[in-house]
Amino acid sequence: MGIASRHSLRDWLRAPGSLSRRLARLGQRFEVQVLRQGVTPLRTAERQALGLPRRGCTVVREVLLRVDGQPLVWARSALHQSSLAGPWKALKGLGSRPLAHLLYEDPRIQRSELQPRRLARFGHTRRQMARQWLAATGEPPPAQMLWSRNSVFRRGGAPLRVMELFVPGVAGFKPGKRPR
Repeated sequence: MGIASRHSLRDWLRAPGSLSRRLARLGQRFEVQVLRQGVTPLRTAERQALGLPRRGCTVVREVLLRVDGQPLVWARSALHQSSLAGPWKALKGLGSRPLAHLLYEDPRIQRSELQPRRLARFGHTRRQMARQWLAATGEPPPAQMLWSRNSVFRRGGAPLRVMELFVPGVAGFKPGKRPR
């Protein structure tokens, strides 16, 4: 298989609504595997997307979204640490429930336009994902796993950035068959 293109993932990169709900319809069992949740320094892309100053810390949640045991999406959400005590405090107790439970059940939450983005093959985010993917699955992620979608959710004026990185084969995923 060649490198997944933006065209081959178009429906996934532009699909409105909850990614978790869409993935859950693909199989019998949908799971969120939390890989990391904690406080880290701000990354430039997140700082810019959130409209934050250079200093400060981000609360980050990184997860694998699985269907019938197969990992299909690596996702990273980030918000300024101060928002965890305010509008986004429910994130603390989310555990392995999908973030969608918070984002789509509150009419006060607004979402920005989806922004498809191709990751740098050897960039920081790709390397971080690859380390976590290997630790969680025992295998490296597909080399072609480079396309993501990004959006910012706002609640009470506080932004939360969500980045979802797709396995190239998610478009043709069939339960019981391993995506590539």
